[in-house]
Amino acid sequence: MMMSGRLVQGRGGLYTARDENGQEYVLRAKNRFRREGIRPLVGDMVRFTPGKLDEHGWIEEILPRTSYSIRPPVANITQLIILLAPEPQADLLLLDKLLIFAFRQGIIPLVLVNKSDLDDELGESIKKSYEPAGVRVIAASAYEKTGFDELKGLMKGHINCFAGQSGVGKSTLISRLTGFDLETGAVSRKTRRGRQTTRHISFIEQDGFTLLDTPGFSLFELPDEVEPEHLRDFYPEFTDLQSGCRFEVCLHNKEPDCAVQNAMEQGSLDPGRLERYRILLDTQIEKRSNRYA
Repeated sequence: MMMSGRLVQGRGGLYTARDENGQEYVLRAKNRFRREGIRPLVGDMVRFTPGKLDEHGWIEEILPRTSYSIRPPVANITQLIILLAPEPQADLLLLDKLLIFAFRQGIIPLVLVNKSDLDDELGESIKKSYEPAGVRVIAASAYEKTGFDELKGLMKGHINCFAGQSGVGKSTLISRLTGFDLETGAVSRKTRRGRQTTRHISFIEQDGFTLLDTPGFSLFELPDEVEPEHLRDFYPEFTDLQSGCRFEVCLHNKEPDCAVQNAMEQGSLDPGRLERYRILLDTQIEKRSNRYA
């Protein structure tokens, strides 16, 4: 008997699917998925054949995805909640990459500055830099449970994925939001870097919330298919300015009469945001050069 459900966990080649009644089934993916280069992801809607007694069942079909990510490996999310914190030091280049990923996939990005009890100025600084791009930025403290009402309101109606560096407090935050006792860890005093505590992706449905807790990471690269001339399309604050550039296809890389450069010099565009854009632009130009070398 064929059934339908959502993959809520994947570990060691075994997947857990949850049907609409909340019943869970342990499954394996058929070999044809591997031959076809398809990997089931947490969040996938699937059709499956349940196993008998203690036997596992089989994933028969992965239904079309609305979005997907390889890092973190999840599918069908509608809102990406990107966590930053005063410790470990906020990696804004990683943030910019994750925003580009969200914009390319049609996913709503939300930037959450956690640990605001340690530094309430970081949240204001991030707001000033990113709200011109239409990105919602909120501050919260998992320790003091501040900012939770606003966060919960923004999470409703979405499949939320928490992502960010190790040590920014994802597990603690989710524990406080849901009441789940998730393993947490501290920032290393020696390196000021986070220790990864979440090792597997968890799909959590509780009290009207749907969210995924993913392992922290410090590396995330843009795919090769993001062509240099299209990178600017994922910077909404550039869009209204581009008509003022001398060249129709202006890469905003210090070309003459570049309206984006002028806006930065006049103080209406965050210089760090433009600087990091140019770092990513150089990377994509190099990738294309290597592709045709």
